[in-house]
Amino acid sequence: MDPRIFATVFVTVFVAELGDKTQLATLLFSADRPASRWTVFVASASALVLAAGIGVLAGGWLAQHVSPRHLKLLAGAGFMVIGAWTLRSAFTA
Repeated sequence: MDPRIFATVFVTVFVAELGDKTQLATLLFSADRPASRWTVFVASASALVLAAGIGVLAGGWLAQHVSPRHLKLLAGAGFMVIGAWTLRSAFTA
């Protein structure tokens, strides 16, 4: 395992998840009195692991069929579209 890649992926995903709707949903479930915090933690952690696994499998499959350059361009364009949409919604609200 490459520690530099591990650290890069960990920090990127950790920062991306802070304040995300996933974290807020987990916070709300945890604040619910009848819910066990341990159950909420295990369920949300399992869901994130499964989602990451799907992402890794899909990325591996895509890498076999699409060049890395095109994947980077597509990902960058996707983030730009999401950013523009977010800015637009902030100004039109």
